[in-house]
Amino acid sequence: MNTRLSVNINKVALIRNSRPGNYPDVIRYALDCEDFGAQGITVHPRPDQRHIRYADIPLLRQALRTELNVEGYPSPDFMELVLRNPPEQVTLVPDAPDVLTSDHGWDIPEHIDFLANTIGQLKAAGIRVSLFIDPDPAMIEPACSVGADCIELYTGQYAKDYAYDRESAVGNHLLACKLAVNQGLRVHAGHDLNLENLGYYIHRLQNISEVSIGHALTVDALYVGLANSIEMYKAKLVSKL
Repeated sequence: MNTRLSVNINKVALIRNSRPGNYPDVIRYALDCEDFGAQGITVHPRPDQRHIRYADIPLLRQALRTELNVEGYPSPDFMELVLRNPPEQVTLVPDAPDVLTSDHGWDIPEHIDFLANTIGQLKAAGIRVSLFIDPDPAMIEPACSVGADCIELYTGQYAKDYAYDRESAVGNHLLACKLAVNQGLRVHAGHDLNLENLGYYIHRLQNISEVSIGHALTVDALYVGLANSIEMYKAKLVSKL
């Protein structure tokens, strides 16, 4: 399977927001990512708008030539934003308003009616819907039952455990991925994936349709440049171990 690279540009927007003005221009940056090989752009607008702002979404929607993936908690404001500016994909995350970064997935049975209704609204607008979940095989059937098209496996704990026992670290991901594929779900992955741990993850799971990477790719770009950074990450998606 060819795994797509979606570049998360939140960190670039965070730099922009640290001073008045529009420098760096996140729309230009997103287009450059596409020119350098990114197959999608991911953004995660948060209520405090500390990085990507709600006002950026219509501009990105109009400018991008690949796919736009908008992540977020489906608050009324978020839903209005994505329904008014439909991206190709929305990734629903269970973040509280004040959370620093996404660090856990949905407990789908606990929110089953809310998620089913939300997903129904998004799919009626022609938007593909992904659910951000922990690598818990017990979440796969509920993800299907609420109508999700995809799941995104939270890889934060995998990244922490990789250095100690990478085979154990990937174990539940393998199980969840296999179940999801058998149920007809697309499987995505994201959070703390980097040049050290990405290749092994993709090689072991083999059925990852998309990875969303922002923080590590942006940091690497400071050293090697954006074009080189994107090329290096894409190489990890097809490497043979």
